[in-house]
Amino acid sequence: MTLDAELAERLKRTPDGLVCAVVQEHSTSQVLMVAWMNDEALERTLTTRRATYYSRSRRRLWVKGETSGHIQHVREVRLDCDADTLLVRVDQTGPACHTGTHTCFDTDERLLLADDADDQAGTSSAPVR
Repeated sequence: MTLDAELAERLKRTPDGLVCAVVQEHSTSQVLMVAWMNDEALERTLTTRRATYYSRSRRRLWVKGETSGHIQHVREVRLDCDADTLLVRVDQTGPACHTGTHTCFDTDERLLLADDADDQAGTSSAPVR
């Protein structure tokens, strides 16, 4: 598989050939996760509608859900105005995060700053350090 030449020309990649992919749930617009794609991962995603990413730690492609069953059916892929980030809108089956949570951002220990209205204890929303 080869990425469309016009798209390949437009993409701005990191020095190691990757582009950031922000993954959003199609029905709610909730951000589920952030991952990386190389040209082959993007091409596979566009042709199969199965979210395919590049694992920087394993140095290989992986299809979301191929072992866990927590698949992402891709509904839409957009390129941002700088052509260095992709927005991947998906129908998520099961949790998106490898820790078993729905998103990679939805537990209290991951919260660094919240609106005062969201602060149930009524204390300052100073950043966690």
